[in-house]
Order: sequence, then structure tokens, then C-alpha cells
Amino acid sequence: MTVTSGTPSDVDTVVETVAVTIDGVTIDVPKGTLVIRAAEQLGIEIPRFCDHPLLEPVAACRMCLVDIEGVPKPQPSCAQVVSDGMQVRTQLTSPIAREAQEGVMEFLLVNHPLDCPVCDKGGECPLQNQAMSAGRPASRFEGTKREFDKPVPISPEILLDRERCVSCARCTRFAEQIAGDPMIELLERGSKQQVGIAADEPFDSYFSGNTVQICPVGALTAASYRFRARPFDLVSVPTGCEHCASGCALRTDYRRSTVTRRLAWDDPEVNQDWNCDKGRFAFAYETLDRLDAPMIRENGQLRAASWPEAIAAAAAGLRSTGTQTGVLVGGRATREDAYAYARLARGVLHSDAVDFRARLASDEEADFLAQHVAGASMAVTYGAIDAAPFILLVDFEPEDESPIVFLRLRAAARAGRTCIVTMSPIRSRGAAKMQAGWWPVLPATLADDLRSLASGSATSDQAAGVLTGLRSPGAVILVGERAAASPQALSAVVALAGSTGARLAWVPRRAGERGALDAGALAGLLPGGRPLGDATARAQVAAVWGVSPDALPQPGGPMTTQAILAAVASGALRGLIVAGLELDDLPDPRAAAAAVAGAEFVVSLEQRPSVVTDLADVILPVASVAEKAGSFVNWEGRIRPFPQVLRDALSVSDSAVLGMIADELGWAGGRWDTGSLRRELEGLGPWAGARATAAAQPRHPAAPAAPAGDTAVLVSHRLLIDAGALQTGEPHLAATARPTVALVAAGTARGASVTLTGPAGSLTLPVAESEVAAGAIWVPLNSLGCRVYSDLGLRPGDPVNVTWGGTR
Repeated sequence: MTVTSGTPSDVDTVVETVAVTIDGVTIDVPKGTLVIRAAEQLGIEIPRFCDHPLLEPVAACRMCLVDIEGVPKPQPSCAQVVSDGMQVRTQLTSPIAREAQEGVMEFLLVNHPLDCPVCDKGGECPLQNQAMSAGRPASRFEGTKREFDKPVPISPEILLDRERCVSCARCTRFAEQIAGDPMIELLERGSKQQVGIAADEPFDSYFSGNTVQICPVGALTAASYRFRARPFDLVSVPTGCEHCASGCALRTDYRRSTVTRRLAWDDPEVNQDWNCDKGRFAFAYETLDRLDAPMIRENGQLRAASWPEAIAAAAAGLRSTGTQTGVLVGGRATREDAYAYARLARGVLHSDAVDFRARLASDEEADFLAQHVAGASMAVTYGAIDAAPFILLVDFEPEDESPIVFLRLRAAARAGRTCIVTMSPIRSRGAAKMQAGWWPVLPATLADDLRSLASGSATSDQAAGVLTGLRSPGAVILVGERAAASPQALSAVVALAGSTGARLAWVPRRAGERGALDAGALAGLLPGGRPLGDATARAQVAAVWGVSPDALPQPGGPMTTQAILAAVASGALRGLIVAGLELDDLPDPRAAAAAVAGAEFVVSLEQRPSVVTDLADVILPVASVAEKAGSFVNWEGRIRPFPQVLRDALSVSDSAVLGMIADELGWAGGRWDTGSLRRELEGLGPWAGARATAAAQPRHPAAPAAPAGDTAVLVSHRLLIDAGALQTGEPHLAATARPTVALVAAGTARGASVTLTGPAGSLTLPVAESEVAAGAIWVPLNSLGCRVYSDLGLRPGDPVNVTWGGTR
């Protein structure tokens, strides 16, 4: 039988089906379907341990044996493909299948310890459940069970209890097939078989926590959760991840108002069944050094205050600074909170000095975001990545900056569907695992290379291959946020997309950036991508806010976070509202701190003490992600809502705090609760008119003069596990960070270590050779022992003085 799928606008796809009968019920399924999947479509559950729908079948555990008519012995349903007319009987209707499964279960329990009361998997264990449902009531084994030393740390985060392993190979297959980190393997044979690692090669993977979740027994456990709780003591809430723009669906478990663990939640359209270790383990910050009461500064000293007193003080200070107030949202805010900051800035303070980019940014980027990203539909999705024949990555390292994008890219490349090329100063470990081709570029040459591709003037074989790939139907360009640091690169990548027909998507690193952009937390832009200078756009937003269009500020041109701080330092702006902003993330932390210190009035909305709170005049503590409801918008433009996890939390959201300030300042418009803000945003919708254009020419800070002596071009990006503020309080995760080393091109290292010197100071790092653009030296941007902005006072693309040390 054949059927067609697709809409009239799509090319019809012919799907050949076969009829299979399972336990007396006949069903048509696509040709190539496994028996176990066909049974699932009928609601028939066949016991299994090794089977996982996203892993290649291996038939290792033999628990899923079924009786197939015409086949002399039971067959593993997880590896048996259906054929037309096949007759299958499961354990529900076949004594042969039932007895075979009971025998397998008895065999698995021969050496498995019966330590369920102390096992972290107890209460949610497939082996425990299936031993009761598909096993024999009593064991005939009278010998001595095998024993191993336990636990074995195969990484700082993952612990192994070898005697519990049932050799299902889920963990080893995930590491090799999905993550591309084949560092764990099944060792030995027979009763001695066990999971292990090489003596000098730990399980160094950004995705190691997934092996704990998919392990069907308690063989793999997480050091941060081990012996902390029992599953039946936990309250589970479906949530989202706040760490990057991938948009993972998670499940958060808590006990006694304390989050104990986070797990990946099944979402086939986004993260499937996976998440990264940062999203899984980095939540301890939510209870670490929390600000638990408002504070106001009197006579140079901060003191605790009541909420009414602190709100009154904040309103009084902001009333005095008024339109000369800058609002720095940061990249961690939810969509609703970012919208509240934008509404406070424009509708209450009548200021357009607002930005969400807590990083190196440019005026050109603001124009690019307003023209091509804000309020745009989901033109590129994970599904588009899966199907794209060619993908060009521009200054984007997905394994470090958006790990689920990395997993989807790797899967597409591994399946042979997609060719990937990365334009970057370094061919990273993640690029190698994606089998990506490499086009080496430096920040100063990125725009030229993109323009040569767009114009067709590039003549190399690689350029011809890239152009051919980009002209293929369905080709995609993914540009990272770091491209904003390369002059004219974003306009060049737009031209390349236009000349080839490839679809273009922007992938920021932080979870809150796309939502803040759509919420209007960018100078010159109102919610939904509406230009602040457009009369119709102003009227639409003013009507929703209940203010006059004339009350909204006039656009003053692009203004980055750095420009806002510079305006404060110069006196052009007098006040600041700062939320979730780590000054160390900015290109000049010292200048940023000096600007905050010199501001006439500063209000800080924060969860934990920081440099900003040390300098603020009013500190207002706000809720963490687990303590409030909201939503993020992932890189696709997909809205990812999440509920409040900790219902008894006393903290209040940013938007609620801003609402109290607005009411104190005489606001008479809409409400400030999350639900009302979300409805306002949905009511406004995306802008359908002409897009905004930057009023000023792009400005990029001039690179410092090249220092005397041996120099190189400094290139850098943030690693996934680094010294970020949201990773503090979790030592096991921190210990999995990759070594802090400097990387240079093969054959160019002249010592075992290198000292880099910039205007702010020096740092010395060990050296390794890798695939790095000629004339460049790569270091991590913000890792332990290497904070480029504060340690060197340099930015990626700047020349750096190099002094070699030691012998290789």
C-alpha cells in the first residue's frame, strides 16, 4: 500500500506501508518500522532496556522478545523490521514470548544487587518495574553475586556502580551516536562485562548527564543528586531552560522548596529527549547568596528596607532622572519581564536608552536585528536544520553556544543529509564532531570573505562548493552573536543570503535575548519589531499602554549597553536601571563599573550580590526562574512558556517590581503581572509594516595599536562550561570544564606556555596546537584563569603581545 503526505503547497511524499498483525490487531505502518514501534502505536507495551527511539537498535538486553509466526524462536522486537502480513504475538498473547521474557529477566537479576532502598533509581526504575510485571516471582539463583568497587567516577559529575549494569549499551551508544564523545565503552566479556573508560581519558562530554537519565538501572548516577532524595518525595514540574537560546524543555524536581534535580523533557520538535549538562546541573545559583530584602543607600551605606520604603525611594530617584535614565535589561530576562522593562522605559520614563545585550555589540547589529529578526516568523527551525542539504555557520560554535543546535546538526551530518561549513577563526572540537568543513577567518576579514561569496568574486574550490551548497533548495545560514564584533559582517551575511536564496537565522547565546528583542527592549524598537519612529507603530503601542503617542520618546539612533554606560559617564544620562547584568561580560568591565559608580541614581533588580548591587542606590531582590512563571523565546522564534515551580516562594518577578515602581510614578495603564503582559504582547503581535533602519552609520571601536614585539590576533569565544554567574555553586559541573589553554595553528607554537599582554595586564596559559587561523591565538573568553576583558583589556580581533615560555 502507498499513501501520500504533504499539503498542496508541498511536494507530495509517497510513503509505502505494510500491514502487520500484533496480538490479533492489524495495523498499517511505514515500511521499515520496527516491531516494537508498531506495537507502541497499538498501545501494547513490550518490556525493554536497551531500546531507545533515538538510538540505533542493538538488541543487547533481549528483554523485548516476541513470538513471530513462522520464525522458530523468539525475536527481539527492537531490532526486527516488520514485513507485510507479519503475525506477531507479544507476552500478552504468547506463552512462548512470556516465558522468554521471564527467562531474560531472571538472567539479568542473577548478578544485579537487590539494593533498591539505597539506589537513586529506586522508585522510577524500569528494571524494578519490569521485574514485577515481566519477571518470575522467585529467583532460583543461589550463588554469589559479582561485586565491584563503587562508585567509580568516570567524570567529576558522573558516578558508575558497575554491578548494577545490565549491559544495555544505552550510555555507550548515546555517547558515540548522539554526543560524538565515544569515551565510555563496554569492557570485558560474559559475567565480567562492565562499562568503563580509559585510565587517562575521563568521560569529557557536555552531554554526559543524559546517560544518567536514560540508564534503565542505577548504574550511572549524578554526583550532584546522589542520595539527595527519593523520587516519590519529589514534586515534578515541566519547565524550560534559562541558560541558552536552544529552548530546551525540562522537568524540574523539588523537595521542601528546594530544587534537587532537572531532567530533559521529551519535545520532539526542539530538544527531543536530550539536554546539555549546563541546563541539567547549573541551578544551584538559585539558592546561593540570595538577596532576601530590599536595600537603600543612606550616607554612602546600604541598609535593609521594607518594600514600600524601597519602592518609594526608587520612584523618587527615577522621577528626578526621568528621561535621562538608561535601562539595561541583560540577556537573562524572560519575555514578559523584558517587555515590562521596555514598557517602563518608554511609557513611564519616556526614555529610549534601553538595551538587552550584555555583551560586545555594535550599532550595525541593532540595525540587523530590527530589519531581519525582531518579530519575524519562524523561517528557520530545527526541522529545517534536519532537512537542509547545506548549512553555513558564521562565527557560531553550536556545541558551546547552543548545544541542542549542535546535536541536531551532528545528527543531520551523520545521517548524510547535510553538509556543514563553519566560517570561524578556529575549527573547534564540536566542528570536527559535526564533520564540518572549515573556512578560516579573522574578525577583520570575515566581512570581506562574506562579500566575496555574495558577489561571486571568490574563485577558490572551497568558495565554489559553498556557493553551490547555499544555492541548494533548503540551504541555511546560521549566524552567531559574535559576528557583531566584526565590522560590516552582518550586512555582508544578509547580502550573501539574498544572493544565494539561503534562509538566514540569528542564534544568540543567552536564553532571554530573542524574547527581549521581540518585546522591544532595544533602542529604536517597540514590541513586535515596530519602529519607534513610525507613527502607526507608535499609535498601536500607545493604545495598548493607555498613553498618548506623543508620550513615547523619539528615536535617537542605535544605542548599545556600552553606549548607554558611556552616556552615563559623560553626564548625558543621569540614572540607570540595571537587571541581571554582570559587568565582567562587557568589553570594558572597569569603565562599566566606573560609569555605574558615577551615575546620579542607580536601581538594581537582582537575585544575588554583584558589582552593580555594591554600587546601587536601591536594590530590589527579584525571583529566580524557578520562583516565577514566564516564557523564553528560542533562536527559532518559538515561544517556550514555563510555570512557577516553587509555589511558596516569597520572591517577586521583575515585572511585578517594575509595576510597583510604575504605580508609584503615577502609571495609569495596564497591569504588570505576567499573564497580563503576555496577553498584551500577543495582542500586539509582529509588525507588518516597513522595518526600522539605523539612523547612524555602524560604529565599531577601533582596535588598539599593535604592541611592540611579537604579536598575534586574539580570537576567542565563551565555552559552555565557564566562569559564568549562573554556574556557581555546582562544583561537580565546574570540574568538567575543559582545560584553560591557548590554541595556536599547528607548527607555530614556540614554547609550552605563552604570556599574553594587553592594556589591562597579562595572563600566562599552557599552549596546544590545533586548527586555528594563521596569525591568530585562541583563548577562552571567560573561563577560570582567563577572563579576556578584565585580564587583558582586549576584545576578539585585537592584536595581543605574545611572549613564549618553556620548551615543547
